[in-house]
Parts: sequence; C-alpha cells; structure tokens
Amino acid sequence: MIYNSETADQIALNLLEIKAIKLSPSNPFTWASGLRSPIYCDNRVALSYPEKRTYIKNQLVNAIRDNFSDVDVIAGVATAGIPQGALVADVLGLPFVYIRSSAKAHGMTNKIEGKLDKGQKVVVIEDLVSTGKSSLLAVDAIRDSGAIVEGMVAIFTYGLDIAEKNFVDKNCELIALSDYNAMIGKAVGGNYVTQDDELSLLEWRKDPKKWSDGVG
Repeated sequence: MIYNSETADQIALNLLEIKAIKLSPSNPFTWASGLRSPIYCDNRVALSYPEKRTYIKNQLVNAIRDNFSDVDVIAGVATAGIPQGALVADVLGLPFVYIRSSAKAHGMTNKIEGKLDKGQKVVVIEDLVSTGKSSLLAVDAIRDSGAIVEGMVAIFTYGLDIAEKNFVDKNCELIALSDYNAMIGKAVGGNYVTQDDELSLLEWRKDPKKWSDGVG
C-alpha cells in the first residue's frame, strides 16, 4: 500500500526533479531482465541531494513508526537499500544489518551482514520494487536466520500486479512512499512528458511484457 497520497506526490516530484526517475517512451530502456521499459528509476541519485535525501529518510521513518509498533532491527537490501536503511536506523536508534543478493564468496560467506538474532523483529528498507523478486529474497534470508520480518518499506514501486501477488504469496506487507500512478500525475502536470507519452506509460503499466514486445 501507499503510505499516504501527499508523500507519494512529493516523492514522485522530487525523483523527477533530480532525474532519479527518467522517462523515455520513444527510446526505451532495457532492464537486466531484457524487458524494454519507458521508465528507469535509480533512487540512489537522491543521496547526492541533502534536502531530498532528508525528506526520504524522514518519510521512511514516519512510515515505520505509523505501521510497525515493535521493531528491533532495520535491514537494508543490497545495494541501494543499504544507505537509506542505515540513515533510518540511525534516526530510530536501532541496530542495522544488510542483506546481500547472494552469500559472500569468501571469509565468513555471510548473506546477512551485521548482528541479527533469532526472534528479532525486522523492518526491511528497499529502494525500488519492480516484480518484488529480489526484494523478497532478502525477506527469505531474514526468515531463514530465525528472525521475524514485520514488513518492508520502499521508496518507490511500479505497482505491478506480479509484485503484489509475490508479496501476498510471501505474506510480507509492503508499504511504499510513492508509486507509478503518483509519478505519472506529476510527470504530466510538470510537463516531463507529453500526452502521447502519458498514454504509452499507462499502456506499459497495464502489460509491461506486451509493451516491451511491441517496441522490441
């Protein structure tokens, strides 16, 4: 779910302003999966803008305080969730760990870096949710360690149906500060895209694979 509409709109506007979100329906981006997309989102850009970074941090903190009453540890998903998670943990005065995408190949071969004990209650911080697959691998790692995942808070989600299904299947609550719908509203209102671009962006949201195949 979205934390609240006011935050969703402001986050979307902030990300568009600093080009953390880039829109190009006529010259689409290619994701690592091979999917062609009219949108590319890299929220790490916000770390270079203190005012935007602070707003994101404070809204992540507020979302946690409003939705999770009992939290022992904050966990960041590597790599983009690490700095945001560390900032949030510092404000809340909580321990911080981060979850690797795969176990370290040498040394202690850890997948979870930091001290996490069985039974501890964890809120996961994520930068971006697309299908949710990589985000939920972090959830699996935490649960496999014996800790309890209270939920995940993300800066931005594309709001894809497959992501919603994946989070429901994993019984993991997802709260996002902003989403694709809020972003389109701000992109159109701020003249970041044309009306024709808006139609293309909406078509992608309905069926990303069909849209990708059509421009491939």
